Amino acid sequence: MNHGRFRKSHYEAGYNWGNLLYKNEKKIDQNPTFEITEERKTFANECLPIYKKYYPEVLEEIRGLADGQKSSCEDFYTFLLSMYCFEFNNHCTCFAFKDEDNLIFGRNSDFLVSLEKLYMNCLYNLNGVYAFNGNTTAFIEIEDGINEYGLAVGLTFIYPKITKAGINSGMLVRYLLEKCKTTNEVIEALNMIPIASQQTLTVMDNVGNFAVIECNCCHIEVIKPTESDSFVVAANCFVSQKMIEYNNNNHNIDDWHSNERYSVAYNSLKNNKNQFSAELARDILSGKYGFMCQYERKSGADTVWSVIYDVKNKKIFRVEGNPSRKKFVEDTRMKFF
Repeated sequence: MNHGRFRKSHYEAGYNWGNLLYKNEKKIDQNPTFEITEERKTFANECLPIYKKYYPEVLEEIRGLADGQKSSCEDFYTFLLSMYCFEFNNHCTCFAFKDEDNLIFGRNSDFLVSLEKLYMNCLYNLNGVYAFNGNTTAFIEIEDGINEYGLAVGLTFIYPKITKAGINSGMLVRYLLEKCKTTNEVIEALNMIPIASQQTLTVMDNVGNFAVIECNCCHIEVIKPTESDSFVVAANCFVSQKMIEYNNNNHNIDDWHSNERYSVAYNSLKNNKNQFSAELARDILSGKYGFMCQYERKSGADTVWSVIYDVKNKKIFRVEGNPSRKKFVEDTRMKFF
């Protein structure tokens, strides 16, 4: 993974990073995955007024990045604001659990091996918003992270079935990390902000409130842990009765073992609910309880990072690669946490 530190204003953070890449002869918009189509342009333009109202800071960062890259701001808006709303193929698993001694959030990010060298871990400490440590397969948008108040958030992508102008999944995670302190604040924010894409958001705060939030442009369903089972799980499908109709059941869609990953995580936590620990999270994420990250790399798919946020003890453990082959390492750089 690449590692980036972002400071000062959103515009300066974007510009400084974009300019650094430009000086090293790296142009983001020349990457083959930087796809611009007329359909995406139209959709991004519909989303732009919503970002201006609810999240203007991130537009400033995108503008700064484009300026630093000496590229079209419109193209960067198109790429980033339409992400997750067409056929973005990242897959992942999230879970969270607690007992008297533990507040643990775990996530595997599964994506394309061919782009492995582009993935980033980011330390953001910008003016006027909360600082956070987060991870992404792209840039500016964030897929999981924890902020200075101990709020952890992670997404799982649901293949697009319905979309509408709004804020997409990776931008939602970024927004929530920068703006919210608690799980209740997250739920309030999601009920206020127009949502573009389909996703689950797993959320845990530092007092032990946590949930999986299944959401799209039409509905929001909050799944909280039961009294008997103090955990939640999410993969790349909706599971609540109110949201299950929004799963795209096209058999040609490869969901990278989504149902199997969900079942393994759920049953592992169900069967070990009296033995919760960071070690249990490591074992689940590394596939010791069943299929979780055991991809054939030659197929082009793999788990590209795995992370555990130990919210109670204010610690972050991450594997930069597949956790069945590499060890979790503590990230101690988040001094503001």
